[in-house]
Amino acid sequence: MNYGDVVKLTGGMPCFDLALLAQAFDDRRAAIRVQLSRWMAQGKVVGLRRGMYTLSETYRRVPVNPVALANALYRPSYLSALWALGHYDLIPERVVRFASVTSRVPRRFENPFGVFDYRNIKQDCFFGFAPAGVGDQKFLVAEPEKALLDHWHLTEGEWTTERLDEMRYQHVERVDAERLKLYAQRFRSPRLDRAVRHWLRLASDVNQGTEVL
Repeated sequence: MNYGDVVKLTGGMPCFDLALLAQAFDDRRAAIRVQLSRWMAQGKVVGLRRGMYTLSETYRRVPVNPVALANALYRPSYLSALWALGHYDLIPERVVRFASVTSRVPRRFENPFGVFDYRNIKQDCFFGFAPAGVGDQKFLVAEPEKALLDHWHLTEGEWTTERLDEMRYQHVERVDAERLKLYAQRFRSPRLDRAVRHWLRLASDVNQGTEVL
């Protein structure tokens, strides 16, 4: 396995893994790992996490989209919680850290493209997401209602009216009240049910012009 062959194979990919190289070349996995480590030291290959890589920008023909990379680094997963709330402009801040939900064990990866956090959620609650983006840059992201529920569920403590106020939610009309309640039922969580009731009360006040979230 030489670098030219790897560039031909992976130059049109935003990222690739060790398994792909092991299938494409006759080299043993241990030898491939050693060679990849050498190329990483030379700046020809960038490590994304153990077993996953991308070519340096000089040799790669396609860009790496960190948002799409969040899905690729750890599967199954979808972007949610604070990142998704920022994506939908439901909170005033833009969240830099990529927050995702997975049915697997929690993980965290840091690489030149960002910090990627993966929080565990039980399989029964792994729903409510859809593809977004255009072309080859598509990624999986929670629907607005599910992003709210995931954030409340994965953050400890009671979501009181005062705590919800502190989040400074905006554009609350983008959240479908019926879908929010329906999705919350699937969590079977009294704490989450209370959070939904508080949210709906505040959202109603906002829509009537008597409250600002």
